[in-house]
Amino acid sequence: MGLASKLHSSYFGNLGESYAKKLLQSKGYRILETKFRSKFGEIDLVTLKDNTIIFIEVKTRWSNKFGKPEESVTKSKIKKLKRTAEYYSLTNPNLPRKLLIQVVAIEIEDNYVAKYRIITVD
Repeated sequence: MGLASKLHSSYFGNLGESYAKKLLQSKGYRILETKFRSKFGEIDLVTLKDNTIIFIEVKTRWSNKFGKPEESVTKSKIKKLKRTAEYYSLTNPNLPRKLLIQVVAIEIEDNYVAKYRIITVD
């Protein structure tokens, strides 16, 4: 992937995350951290709602050429998310112990959010 392509992806990824933050806040989620990184992986958003820490993976697509956004969250990515979530929980003992992982899938058409889904991962 060339530099221009990476910058393009990063720009649109940040737009998707910004929309997801506003969406989640409107639904009562409290944003604790953005882009949490550890040796185990990265989590886009760490939120709190209903006495549960909810770890959010944001996936945004501007075309269905590569499938729906949530289809890009593989089993190996979920495993990484779980490991990173557990690490976050251990390093933040003052937060609730109940953990949940969700994917916010955003589909953009004509520069507008056409669809979004909040999907809980098992």
